[in-house]
Amino acid sequence: MTIAVNTRFLLPNKLEGIGWFTYEVVKRLVERHPEHRFIFLFDRPFDEQFLFANNVEPLVVFPPARHPLLWYAWFEWGVPKALRNVKADVFLSPDSYCSLRTKVPTVLVTHDIAHVHFPEQIPWLVRHYYDFYVPQFLNRAERIVTVSEFSKADMVQHYGVPSGKISVACNGSRGHFRPIEKATQHAIRAKYADNQEYFFYLGALHPRKNLERLIQAFDQFKQQSGAPTKLLIGGRFAWQTGSIKATYDEAKHSKDIHFLGYIADDELPLVMGSAKALTYVSLFEGFGMPILEAMYAEVPVISSAGSSMGEVAGAAGLLVDPTSVEAIAKAMLAIQEDIALGATLVEKGREQRQQFTWERAADVVEREVLGVRDRSNSGYSA
Repeated sequence: MTIAVNTRFLLPNKLEGIGWFTYEVVKRLVERHPEHRFIFLFDRPFDEQFLFANNVEPLVVFPPARHPLLWYAWFEWGVPKALRNVKADVFLSPDSYCSLRTKVPTVLVTHDIAHVHFPEQIPWLVRHYYDFYVPQFLNRAERIVTVSEFSKADMVQHYGVPSGKISVACNGSRGHFRPIEKATQHAIRAKYADNQEYFFYLGALHPRKNLERLIQAFDQFKQQSGAPTKLLIGGRFAWQTGSIKATYDEAKHSKDIHFLGYIADDELPLVMGSAKALTYVSLFEGFGMPILEAMYAEVPVISSAGSSMGEVAGAAGLLVDPTSVEAIAKAMLAIQEDIALGATLVEKGREQRQQFTWERAADVVEREVLGVRDRSNSGYSA
């Protein structure tokens, strides 16, 4: 079987949520099935580290797709031509987009439909692209995989996607997230937090991530506790970040807030594992990978009660109303003052994390990819 995979998010030193899902799941599929031919479709020059085995063939498809007009050109012209040329039997697209112009049976991974809930936070042209194409993508794909029961229910409710068409996988944690020994914790705190304990946020910086309220809550926490604890914010500035910068400038304890930018893969587990707690109070997530990574690092989690985050954190998270600065600050104060609470959350996290592994995610995607051609009535060629 020839399996074509959209791998445009496999970017060296720039892997984020969708990129990591693609990396971890597709790598396992390739390794499990040396008898199949995998065609990796890149939209720019690729790094050979992503060619996981001898049964992988890379193909650069023009144009580089990082803009709505280029998305259209890539998916509706470049991809169908590539699928036709390689005689693909199945097309796996793990980044929520697919091609409407191909008849190749398609498995689409849709991580969330956040644009439905927060349209004002998305640039105008991108928003209109999503509004027009996402329902068509969901209708076009023979099978859909998503990463949480919440996201599945969301697609069923908002787009009327048949429930039986959607399978739920999950995300997993990269193996290098693990508990960190005390000496390393002290070294990391010296390097990043002026030798102090710190709360940690990890993720891209944009309005849906709720950084403004997190910064305001940290200010309240500092005023109420008087603790020397810092707040470290790890991740790239994405879009509409002016309000984050303004909130930081207005914070009374801005000197205790450090923006770290994108943290290298070898350093990130050390920063996570040395944190007092992960503070991940996003307004909306299809999954929330940092929650799981914190549980593997055996770090307490403060997160949001809404969307999928309660599903992922379960009893292992201190869940708060993300729209309440006071609730976030109260949770931070509880972690600061109650050592036993943090230990309890870590213990519950050891149990909760067992539900979410890359092996389980790969099992679900594997089943859909290997079965979609047999179930499809769309034919096998582009």
